[in-house]
Amino acid sequence: MPYQWTQPHGPEQDIRLTLWPHRSLPRRGFAAFVLTTFTLITIPLYPLLGTFVLWGVLPFLLMAVGGIWWALEQSYSSARIEEVLTIGPEKLHLRRTNPRGDVQEWSCNRYWASVHVHLDGGPVTYYITINGAGREVEIGAFLSEDERKTLYAELADTLRSPAPPAG
Repeated sequence: MPYQWTQPHGPEQDIRLTLWPHRSLPRRGFAAFVLTTFTLITIPLYPLLGTFVLWGVLPFLLMAVGGIWWALEQSYSSARIEEVLTIGPEKLHLRRTNPRGDVQEWSCNRYWASVHVHLDGGPVTYYITINGAGREVEIGAFLSEDERKTLYAELADTLRSPAPPAG
């Protein structure tokens, strides 16, 4: 699952939930894919070695490999999202880092916070939101449907459980 719960190790520590988008192609796989594509795309060029036709075809093949590299790199940059939900004895704090690096933060009193799932009507099915302090914020919209179902159950259980006494 592309999220992780960090349980407190002492009475004064908060519970942390860190979420990130799933990556189906790691960086090593990215490099291998681009190298394999480049290797396979040069096979038709072998009969053209030493001819002027090679110089007419080569720029287009290099643009194709460059386009694949650019598209995969864009996919990686859009997956730089990270959401960190900190659940303390009295306070909930959500920090979202967007792909371009800008940060959005939201806090509320834990007692008044509630988690909701919207089966339809949101940008995705099983859209999870947290209400509190007069606002409703989304969490985990980039997760798969099954992951959001599991996250909702875990998050609802965590918020329902009594908060440990403040230090």
